[in-house]
Amino acid sequence: MKILVTGSKGQLGLELRRLFESEHPALAVVYADASDLDITDREAVEAFLRAGDFSHVVNCAAYTAVDRAEEEKAAAHAVNADGPGNLARMADELGFRLMHISTDYVFDGTASTPLTESAKPRPLSVYGATKRQGETALLGLAQESIVIRTAGLYSPHGENFVKTMLKFAFEGRSRVAVVYDQIGAPTSAADLARAVAAIILSKKWTPGIYHYSNEGVCSWYDVAREVFDALPAGISAPELTPILSADRPSAATRPNYLVLDHARIRATYGLDIPHWRHALRRDLPRILENLK
Repeated sequence: MKILVTGSKGQLGLELRRLFESEHPALAVVYADASDLDITDREAVEAFLRAGDFSHVVNCAAYTAVDRAEEEKAAAHAVNADGPGNLARMADELGFRLMHISTDYVFDGTASTPLTESAKPRPLSVYGATKRQGETALLGLAQESIVIRTAGLYSPHGENFVKTMLKFAFEGRSRVAVVYDQIGAPTSAADLARAVAAIILSKKWTPGIYHYSNEGVCSWYDVAREVFDALPAGISAPELTPILSADRPSAATRPNYLVLDHARIRATYGLDIPHWRHALRRDLPRILENLK
Protein backbone atom coordinates (compact mmCIF):
# COMPACT_ATOMS: atom_id res chain seq x y z
CA MET A 1 0.00 0.00 0.00
CA LYS A 2 1.26 3.44 -0.97
CA ILE A 3 -0.87 6.54 -0.39
CA LEU A 4 -0.71 10.01 -1.94
CA VAL A 5 -2.30 12.92 -0.06
CA THR A 6 -2.80 16.02 -2.21
CA GLY A 7 -3.43 19.42 -0.62
CA SER A 8 -1.25 18.14 2.19
CA LYS A 9 -0.72 21.52 3.87
CA GLY A 10 -4.43 22.19 4.31
CA GLN A 11 -6.36 21.38 7.47
CA LEU A 12 -7.24 17.80 6.58
CA GLY A 13 -3.93 17.07 4.91
CA LEU A 14 -1.99 18.11 8.00
CA GLU A 15 -4.26 16.07 10.28
CA LEU A 16 -3.84 13.02 8.04
CA ARG A 17 -0.09 13.41 8.26
CA ARG A 18 -0.23 13.70 12.04
CA LEU A 19 -2.40 10.58 12.26
CA PHE A 20 -0.43 8.42 9.83
CA GLU A 21 2.96 9.38 11.28
CA SER A 22 1.89 8.81 14.89
CA GLU A 23 -0.25 5.69 14.51
CA HIS A 24 0.90 4.08 11.25
CA PRO A 25 4.58 5.06 10.90
CA ALA A 26 5.41 2.09 8.68
CA LEU A 27 2.82 3.12 6.09
CA ALA A 28 4.19 4.56 2.85
CA VAL A 29 2.57 7.99 2.41
CA VAL A 30 3.57 10.82 0.07
CA TYR A 31 2.35 14.30 0.98
CA ALA A 32 2.02 16.75 -1.90
CA ASP A 33 1.02 20.40 -1.68
CA ALA A 34 0.37 22.66 -4.67
CA SER A 35 4.10 23.39 -4.96
CA ASP A 36 4.75 19.67 -5.36
CA LEU A 37 1.77 18.79 -7.54
CA ASP A 38 -0.59 21.22 -9.25
CA ILE A 39 -3.70 19.11 -9.75
CA THR A 40 -4.98 21.62 -12.34
CA ASP A 41 -2.05 20.71 -14.63
CA ARG A 42 -3.14 17.57 -16.47
CA GLU A 43 0.31 16.67 -17.76
CA ALA A 44 1.93 17.19 -14.35
CA VAL A 45 -0.72 15.00 -12.71
CA GLU A 46 -0.15 12.25 -15.28
CA ALA A 47 3.62 12.27 -14.84
CA PHE A 48 3.46 12.39 -11.03
CA LEU A 49 0.99 9.54 -10.75
CA ARG A 50 2.69 7.32 -13.34
CA ALA A 51 5.95 7.62 -11.41
CA GLY A 52 4.41 7.18 -7.98
CA ASP A 53 2.90 3.69 -8.17
CA PHE A 54 0.21 4.65 -5.65
CA SER A 55 -2.49 2.29 -4.40
CA HIS A 56 -4.61 5.15 -2.97
CA VAL A 57 -4.93 8.89 -3.59
CA VAL A 58 -6.74 11.19 -1.13
CA ASN A 59 -7.54 14.52 -2.75
CA CYS A 60 -7.66 17.22 -0.06
CA ALA A 61 -6.74 20.00 -2.49
CA ALA A 62 -9.48 22.61 -2.85
CA TYR A 63 -10.20 26.27 -3.50
CA THR A 64 -12.08 27.15 -0.29
CA ALA A 65 -12.30 30.96 -0.31
CA VAL A 66 -16.11 30.96 -0.57
CA ASP A 67 -16.65 34.69 -1.06
CA ARG A 68 -13.59 35.30 -3.22
CA ALA A 69 -14.68 32.50 -5.55
CA GLU A 70 -17.56 34.70 -6.70
CA GLU A 71 -14.94 36.88 -8.43
CA GLU A 72 -12.28 34.24 -9.08
CA LYS A 73 -14.53 31.78 -10.88
CA ALA A 74 -11.83 30.40 -13.17
CA ALA A 75 -9.43 29.72 -10.31
CA ALA A 76 -12.13 28.00 -8.26
CA HIS A 77 -13.20 25.90 -11.24
CA ALA A 78 -9.63 24.86 -12.03
CA VAL A 79 -8.93 23.49 -8.55
CA ASN A 80 -12.39 22.24 -7.56
CA ALA A 81 -13.61 20.83 -10.89
CA ASP A 82 -10.73 20.33 -13.33
CA GLY A 83 -8.34 19.02 -10.66
CA PRO A 84 -10.51 16.11 -9.51
CA GLY A 85 -11.15 15.26 -13.16
CA ASN A 86 -7.41 15.06 -13.83
CA LEU A 87 -6.94 12.71 -10.90
CA ALA A 88 -9.92 10.60 -11.91
CA ARG A 89 -8.63 10.05 -15.45
CA MET A 90 -5.47 8.57 -14.04
CA ALA A 91 -7.35 6.53 -11.44
CA ASP A 92 -9.32 4.96 -14.24
CA GLU A 93 -6.15 4.23 -16.24
CA LEU A 94 -3.78 3.18 -13.47
CA GLY A 95 -6.30 1.51 -11.17
CA PHE A 96 -5.53 3.25 -7.88
CA ARG A 97 -8.32 3.97 -5.40
CA LEU A 98 -9.30 7.63 -5.35
CA MET A 99 -10.96 9.45 -2.44
CA HIS A 100 -12.09 13.05 -2.89
CA ILE A 101 -13.20 15.51 -0.21
CA SER A 102 -16.24 17.62 -1.10
CA THR A 103 -18.62 19.92 0.75
CA ASP A 104 -22.11 20.40 2.12
CA TYR A 105 -22.27 23.59 0.02
CA VAL A 106 -23.43 21.49 -2.94
CA PHE A 107 -26.91 21.84 -1.33
CA ASP A 108 -29.16 24.91 -1.22
CA GLY A 109 -30.10 24.69 2.46
CA THR A 110 -33.86 24.45 1.96
CA ALA A 111 -34.22 20.97 3.48
CA SER A 112 -35.76 20.47 6.91
CA THR A 113 -34.41 16.99 7.69
CA PRO A 114 -30.82 15.66 7.59
CA LEU A 115 -29.45 15.44 4.07
CA THR A 116 -28.72 11.98 2.71
CA GLU A 117 -26.34 11.24 -0.14
CA SER A 118 -29.31 10.93 -2.51
CA ALA A 119 -30.56 14.47 -1.82
CA LYS A 120 -30.55 16.61 -4.96
CA PRO A 121 -27.59 19.01 -5.13
CA ARG A 122 -28.42 22.64 -5.87
CA PRO A 123 -25.45 24.87 -5.01
CA LEU A 124 -26.03 28.57 -4.38
CA SER A 125 -22.46 29.80 -4.80
CA VAL A 126 -19.55 29.47 -7.21
CA TYR A 127 -17.68 27.51 -4.56
CA GLY A 128 -20.55 25.04 -4.16
CA ALA A 129 -21.09 24.79 -7.91
CA THR A 130 -17.43 24.06 -8.67
CA LYS A 131 -17.24 21.47 -5.90
CA ARG A 132 -20.33 19.76 -7.36
CA GLN A 133 -18.74 19.84 -10.80
CA GLY A 134 -15.69 18.17 -9.28
CA GLU A 135 -17.85 15.40 -7.82
CA THR A 136 -19.55 14.84 -11.17
CA ALA A 137 -16.29 14.80 -13.13
CA LEU A 138 -14.63 12.44 -10.70
CA LEU A 139 -17.44 9.90 -10.43
CA GLY A 140 -18.07 10.06 -14.17
CA LEU A 141 -14.46 9.23 -15.01
CA ALA A 142 -13.61 6.91 -12.11
CA GLN A 143 -16.77 5.21 -10.90
CA GLU A 144 -14.92 3.18 -8.26
CA SER A 145 -14.00 6.34 -6.36
CA ILE A 146 -15.25 7.61 -3.00
CA VAL A 147 -16.47 11.16 -2.36
CA ILE A 148 -16.81 12.40 1.21
CA ARG A 149 -18.86 15.55 1.72
CA THR A 150 -18.01 17.36 4.92
CA ALA A 151 -18.92 20.64 6.64
CA GLY A 152 -17.40 23.45 8.71
CA LEU A 153 -13.92 21.97 9.01
CA TYR A 154 -11.75 23.23 11.89
CA SER A 155 -8.33 22.35 13.29
CA PRO A 156 -5.24 24.04 14.78
CA HIS A 157 -4.13 24.83 11.21
CA GLY A 158 -5.03 27.52 8.70
CA GLU A 159 -8.08 29.72 9.01
CA ASN A 160 -11.41 28.46 10.36
CA PHE A 161 -14.38 29.62 12.41
CA VAL A 162 -13.19 28.20 15.73
CA LYS A 163 -9.79 29.85 15.46
CA THR A 164 -11.42 33.13 14.47
CA MET A 165 -13.61 33.10 17.59
CA LEU A 166 -10.59 32.34 19.77
CA LYS A 167 -8.63 35.18 18.18
CA PHE A 168 -11.48 37.60 18.89
CA ALA A 169 -11.37 36.61 22.55
CA PHE A 170 -7.58 36.87 22.81
CA GLU A 171 -7.69 40.26 21.12
CA GLY A 172 -10.04 41.46 23.84
CA ARG A 173 -13.05 42.14 21.65
CA SER A 174 -16.00 43.28 23.73
CA ARG A 175 -18.76 42.10 21.35
CA VAL A 176 -19.06 39.51 18.59
CA ALA A 177 -22.13 38.98 16.39
CA VAL A 178 -22.66 35.49 14.94
CA VAL A 179 -25.44 34.10 12.74
CA TYR A 180 -27.93 31.75 14.35
CA ASP A 181 -29.97 30.78 11.27
CA GLN A 182 -27.28 28.70 9.52
CA ILE A 183 -27.80 25.21 10.90
CA GLY A 184 -25.56 22.15 10.61
CA ALA A 185 -22.62 20.77 12.58
CA PRO A 186 -18.91 21.55 12.41
CA THR A 187 -16.30 18.91 11.64
CA SER A 188 -13.10 18.25 13.51
CA ALA A 189 -10.38 17.72 10.89
CA ALA A 190 -8.83 15.21 13.28
CA ASP A 191 -12.03 13.15 13.31
CA LEU A 192 -12.39 13.33 9.54
CA ALA A 193 -8.76 12.24 9.15
CA ARG A 194 -9.50 9.23 11.35
CA ALA A 195 -12.52 8.38 9.19
CA VAL A 196 -10.48 8.66 5.99
CA ALA A 197 -7.76 6.43 7.43
CA ALA A 198 -10.30 3.87 8.65
CA ILE A 199 -11.79 3.58 5.17
CA ILE A 200 -8.41 3.22 3.45
CA LEU A 201 -7.14 0.67 5.95
CA SER A 202 -10.36 -1.35 6.03
CA LYS A 203 -10.67 -4.54 4.04
CA LYS A 204 -13.47 -3.15 1.90
CA TRP A 205 -13.80 -0.30 -0.54
CA THR A 206 -17.39 0.63 -1.34
CA PRO A 207 -17.47 3.40 -3.98
CA GLY A 208 -19.91 6.32 -3.95
CA ILE A 209 -20.75 9.43 -1.98
CA TYR A 210 -20.68 9.61 1.83
CA HIS A 211 -21.51 12.35 4.32
CA TYR A 212 -19.29 13.06 7.33
CA SER A 213 -19.45 15.79 9.96
CA ASN A 214 -19.52 15.55 13.72
CA GLU A 215 -22.80 14.40 15.25
CA GLY A 216 -25.43 16.79 16.54
CA VAL A 217 -27.17 19.89 15.23
CA CYS A 218 -26.21 23.49 15.98
CA SER A 219 -25.87 26.99 14.59
CA TRP A 220 -22.64 28.95 14.26
CA TYR A 221 -23.89 30.97 17.24
CA ASP A 222 -23.96 27.72 19.27
CA VAL A 223 -20.41 26.89 18.21
CA ALA A 224 -19.18 30.35 19.21
CA ARG A 225 -20.91 30.03 22.59
CA GLU A 226 -19.19 26.67 23.19
CA VAL A 227 -15.81 28.15 22.30
CA PHE A 228 -16.28 31.12 24.61
CA ASP A 229 -17.54 28.90 27.45
CA ALA A 230 -14.31 26.89 27.24
CA LEU A 231 -11.87 29.82 27.27
CA PRO A 232 -8.90 29.42 29.64
CA ALA A 233 -8.74 31.34 32.89
CA GLY A 234 -7.79 34.96 32.44
CA ILE A 235 -9.36 35.35 28.98
CA SER A 236 -12.70 37.15 28.97
CA ALA A 237 -15.38 36.03 26.55
CA PRO A 238 -16.82 38.72 24.29
CA GLU A 239 -20.51 39.46 24.55
CA LEU A 240 -22.11 37.21 21.95
CA THR A 241 -24.99 38.58 19.87
CA PRO A 242 -27.14 36.35 17.64
CA ILE A 243 -27.93 37.80 14.20
CA LEU A 244 -29.64 36.68 11.00
CA SER A 245 -27.68 35.90 7.85
CA ALA A 246 -29.51 38.82 6.23
CA ASP A 247 -27.88 41.11 8.76
CA ARG A 248 -24.44 40.13 7.48
CA PRO A 249 -24.47 40.18 3.65
CA SER A 250 -21.67 38.37 1.85
CA ALA A 251 -20.58 37.93 -1.75
CA ALA A 252 -21.58 34.26 -1.70
CA THR A 253 -24.98 33.05 -0.52
CA ARG A 254 -24.73 30.65 2.42
CA PRO A 255 -27.27 27.80 2.72
CA ASN A 256 -29.34 27.88 5.91
CA TYR A 257 -29.85 24.18 6.68
CA LEU A 258 -26.96 21.79 6.10
CA VAL A 259 -27.37 18.95 8.58
CA LEU A 260 -25.72 15.89 7.03
CA ASP A 261 -27.07 12.39 7.53
CA HIS A 262 -24.27 9.99 8.53
CA ALA A 263 -26.17 6.70 8.35
CA ARG A 264 -24.46 5.42 5.22
CA ILE A 265 -20.86 5.96 6.34
CA ARG A 266 -21.61 4.54 9.79
CA ALA A 267 -23.32 1.45 8.38
CA THR A 268 -20.72 0.81 5.69
CA TYR A 269 -17.56 1.34 7.73
CA GLY A 270 -18.73 1.04 11.34
CA LEU A 271 -17.49 4.50 12.24
CA ASP A 272 -18.03 5.97 15.70
CA ILE A 273 -18.63 9.68 15.05
CA PRO A 274 -18.10 11.99 18.06
CA HIS A 275 -20.65 14.67 18.94
CA TRP A 276 -19.55 18.13 17.89
CA ARG A 277 -19.45 19.47 21.46
CA HIS A 278 -17.25 16.61 22.65
CA ALA A 279 -14.94 16.95 19.64
CA LEU A 280 -14.62 20.71 20.07
CA ARG A 281 -13.82 20.50 23.78
CA ARG A 282 -11.26 17.77 23.05
CA ASP A 283 -9.60 19.76 20.24
CA LEU A 284 -9.53 23.20 21.87
CA PRO A 285 -6.29 22.65 23.87
CA ARG A 286 -4.40 21.84 20.66
CA ILE A 287 -5.91 24.82 18.86
CA LEU A 288 -5.09 27.14 21.77
CA GLU A 289 -1.51 25.87 21.84
CA ASN A 290 -1.20 26.71 18.16
CA LEU A 291 -2.36 30.28 18.80
CA LYS A 292 0.39 30.97 21.34
